[in-house]
Formats: sequence, C-alpha cells, structure tokens
Amino acid sequence: MFHLLRQESEKVEQLRAYSGGLSLPKGVLVEGSEGIDEKISHFERVRLADLRNEAMPKSTEEQIKESDDKYRKLWERVTRKLVTMTSGEDGIQVQVENALKKLSIRDVFVDAEEEIFSGTTYIDEHGRKFDTRERVVKTVEMPTLEIPTDEQLFVDGVPDYRFLMRHFRREGKLSYSQIFRIIDAATIIMRKEPNLLKVDIPSVVVGDIHGQYYDMLGMFEMFGDPSKTQYLFLGDYVDRGDRSIEVLILLYAMKINFPKRFWLLRGNHESERMTSYFTYKRECIQRYSEELYEKSLESFKALPLCAILNEQFFCVHAGISMSLWDLEDINKIDRFKVDIPGEGLLCDLMWSDPTDDYDTETIHKDDIEHYFRFNNERHCSVFYTYIAVQSFLESNKLLGIIRGHQPQDSGYRIYRTVESSGFPSLITIFSAPNYCGTYANMGAALVYNGETFNIKQFDTSPAPYFLPDQMNVFEWSLPFVAEKVIEILSAILNICTEDELNKSEIILDKRSIEVLKAIDSSIAAEEEEYVSHTHDKDRRKSTTPVVRDSILKKMALVGRMSKVLKKMREKCEKVQELKALDKYDINFHGLVDGREVMHKKSHSFEDVRNIDLENEGLPPTDEERAAEEAQKERDLEHYMHM
Repeated sequence: MFHLLRQESEKVEQLRAYSGGLSLPKGVLVEGSEGIDEKISHFERVRLADLRNEAMPKSTEEQIKESDDKYRKLWERVTRKLVTMTSGEDGIQVQVENALKKLSIRDVFVDAEEEIFSGTTYIDEHGRKFDTRERVVKTVEMPTLEIPTDEQLFVDGVPDYRFLMRHFRREGKLSYSQIFRIIDAATIIMRKEPNLLKVDIPSVVVGDIHGQYYDMLGMFEMFGDPSKTQYLFLGDYVDRGDRSIEVLILLYAMKINFPKRFWLLRGNHESERMTSYFTYKRECIQRYSEELYEKSLESFKALPLCAILNEQFFCVHAGISMSLWDLEDINKIDRFKVDIPGEGLLCDLMWSDPTDDYDTETIHKDDIEHYFRFNNERHCSVFYTYIAVQSFLESNKLLGIIRGHQPQDSGYRIYRTVESSGFPSLITIFSAPNYCGTYANMGAALVYNGETFNIKQFDTSPAPYFLPDQMNVFEWSLPFVAEKVIEILSAILNICTEDELNKSEIILDKRSIEVLKAIDSSIAAEEEEYVSHTHDKDRRKSTTPVVRDSILKKMALVGRMSKVLKKMREKCEKVQELKALDKYDINFHGLVDGREVMHKKSHSFEDVRNIDLENEGLPPTDEERAAEEAQKERDLEHYMHM
C-alpha cells in the first residue's frame, strides 16, 4: 500500500513539476509518468520541471492549501485504482477494502509526511498513534540512573521517605553507604522492641507485600501517608516479587521516621532459608552485593513477632500454636535468630494455618488432641482448628486473630464468628494483588478505629516489566540461541533417512562424509582401521558401519539435547517465578505461558494456587538442595548418554 502511495506521489510530483501551471493533454494525465515519457521530449521535460523556480514563490497559505488538495486527490486516485485492480476478485477486494478502512482510520493525510515518513509516529492496528519520541506506557515513569546525594536523601539525619518513594518509583538505586545506613538505623530501633508489641488505634493492618513495590505504593495512596496514618505490617516483605529491596528499604525508612507509629512484624520469609531459596538473595547479589543480603538478614532477626491491637486483637503473621496458651510465652522466645526453627512456638507463629474445614468443623471442646494437626502443605508447623482459636481467645480475653500468610482471591477472608462475641474469630489479610504476577487476586488492608472494621480492596498498580529471577536479557536468551545451534547440528546430521540408517550400507557423497569426520575425529581413525581389516577399498565409496553408527549416536544425542534446551527455552518464555516449574518432570506445555496470560488460561484462583502450593511450604535445607541438584545432574547425564 505505501509502495503504491509513494509511486502515485512521485507521479503527481512529476505532473506538478512538468505542468508548472500549464495545461497538459488529458491523455497524459491519465497515462501518468509513462505517458509523459512518450509525449514530451527530454529538453521539454527539464524546462517544464524548472519553470516554477522562475516564478514568484507561493505564500505559506497557498502552499498548505495546495498540499491538502494534493493528498486528497492522491487518496481518491489510489482508491479508484485499487478498486479497479480488484474488480472480479471478491476475496482480494474485501482485503483491499479492509486495508483502506484501516488507512482511513489512521488519517494518513494529516501531517502525512511528518507522521508516516519521518518515523516519529507509530500507528498500531487499531489506528492509535504513538509518538516514538515519548514513552508508550505513560503510567510508568522514565528510569533514572542518578544516585542521590546524602543531602537529597537525608533530612536532619533521617531518610526522606517521600523522596525515596519517588526515587524508587523511577527504578533508582542508592549508594552502598546510604542503603546500609538505613538498614542499620532501623535495626537498632527494632532490636529494642519486645517480641509482642502493643499497638493502639486507629491503625491500618497490612498483610504480605512480597516485593511488589508498585502495588505497595498504590496501597499507601489509598490508606494515607504514614505521617498521618498508623500502620501495622504482618510480615513477608521480600521474595517472589521483583523489587524486594525497595519494599524493605522504604519500610525501614518509614520506621526510622515514625518509630512509635509504624510497626513491622516478622514473617516466615524474613529468614535465611527462605530468602536463599527464593528470590531475595539473588536480587541482592545481582543488583547490589552479598553484603546487602547479610545486612538484611541481621535486620530480620530484630523484627518483633506479634502485636496486640487495642488490647482486643492478636496480630501475627501465620497463627497460633499448641505451645501458646499465655501471651507472655511469646516474650520468652529468643527471636534473634537468622533462621526460623522447623518446629516449636516460633515456627508455628510464622508457619501455621487454619484447617480447611475451619468454618464447619464440629470438634468437641474436651477433644484437645484434635485441636491441632500436622500441616502437610507447609511441610512443618500445624493446622489449627476453630475450637483451638476459640479456646486461645477466651483464655487471653481477646476478640479475634488478624493474620496474613495465605493468598486470598478477594485479598481477605473472614472466618467463623465466636458465638459469645459475635465477632469473627479469624481474619486473613493479604496485601499483594495479582500475587507473583499470576494469581489475579485483589489486595486488601484493614482499617480499625476501635468501633468498626473497614476492609478495603485494591488492585495491582502499573509497574515496569522485569524478567524473572533478576535475569538480564542475555542470560534469558541463551537457551533460545542454544536451541537454534542444536537445530543447525541436527540439520547437518540429517543427511540420510531413517530407512537408510537401518540398512547395512549407506551411500553418502564425499562431502557429507567429510562433514561427519570433521564433527567427530574418531570416525576417520575408526574407518581407516575398518577398511584395512576388510581389505575392501571399494568400501570407501559407501559409508562404513562405523560412520553409520556414528550418525545414529550423534542424531540421538542431538535429539536429546534439543529436548532439554527446548524445556530451558520454554522456561525462559514463562515469565513467572514459581519454582515448581524447575523440575524436569513438569509438563511445560500444560502450564502457563507468562505473567500476562496465566490467569486467562487457568480456570480460577484455586488453579493457580494449587500449581504454586509446593512453593508455599518450607523449602529443603542446603544439604537437601545440594543432594537434589546432584541427583538432577546425574539423571541428566544418564539421559544424555542413553
């Protein structure tokens, strides 16, 4: 289409130049430039082309009017010509008409030269125009490469959290001294706090964030600035999301500014075992250094464990324990550990869950041994029942429990009410909307003023696009390149059919045999030995069994390599970080194609949660992971040599 437009434009320019205001014969106009070539001599063409330069130039208004008329006539002419070309060909005519409709939507004649041919405007298939000199996604700000000065970042020795919010929004970084200074200051404050905090009202209770920095900014916009609003966070600030460092540093900066109004509890992900298994350790090393990771672990040890809100609600990351009967038991815990134990009270506070039948169970109050049972989904800790929670609330004179820890489709879940108070015994709050970029869930936070609960939901916020697991584009693309190399090798080896390979003798041209010998130098020596033993010089004209066997082995090896690389490539295509996809026995075709489409292919929130369920449990130890990786390598090596 644009080629035709250009040709017609050239013809009109020629006609315009040749005419110079003169009236050419109608036949010349109809026949176009070909007619001009036949009817006008070379000298006459040159003279007419230059004639307009001998006259007074036209005014700006006249030039604009002439340009508009020119493109209007050109459009009509191209339309007529295309319709004529397609007469009698219904299929092609429909395609041309559709193309013309698209072109009319694009309005190519409004500043056509500037928009279409200058390259400054891109027009998509819907006719929407984008200035290539501006950002297409205007909701995401331009990244900054600047490191702020200490004067910009710190005001009276305290980090300016509002400046940090803006700076991190633009994907800005801090210097090592600045980021360590913030972590150290927050750690000192939190280390002095008790295991069990006392928080007054009004207050906003926030659940898991999981490194979703831009969604956290959206949450602050909804619930208010920390200078005016008291916040209580229930843990899990890092891992799974793309910007855990920004989440942690901003929260620490707010804690430094408001040490008595901004409260941070520990979650199960604030531990070495979890952060080394999931994404936070890699994020620190890739974007800063391992020293930042070590500093973060030190700060995790200082985080308090639980809080009592308005002397009415027990706030904790996960839940209660069979070892917890009195609240004072919490203050007896030695929380200053880099890792959370695999059992006991601290483990249960960070890992336990309500039973699946929490709202409908009928366990008798005297049946204490069934209050708790092993949490097989988490591979540690316990499931607690309604009767266990009711007993805990009664003995400690509380109204209910507020916890996080579990993704919720609506961002929250209100459980069974206590008969004596009529108030929900348990409330789960989850504040990471579209968790892991795949759940398509809402986020929520709880506002309590002493009289009423107000749970507000919020959706995911616009964010920059990040490759999974902090990959750079070169690392991400290597499996694609490797797969293409394997295809090339396969094509080289594919010099005979499967039927030919099954024959005792394969006829190959000399060039093909030389290629095979170049690939495997052992073929040449083995073939020479074979020929010398057979004393059959004519065997050189055909492929020996040695060469045939080599072809079979090489093709089998390349085929297996191709399968492995295909899986690696497909994993890179899936921009999601669920470690369940790392296993060799996963059916990659049956899983997701990326963050953008996973929730469309899944039937429900529960489908995604079930895929991710393994990643919600306690990960294996370093020794177990090392053994697992070694076994994978052995399995892969065995597979490659089959």
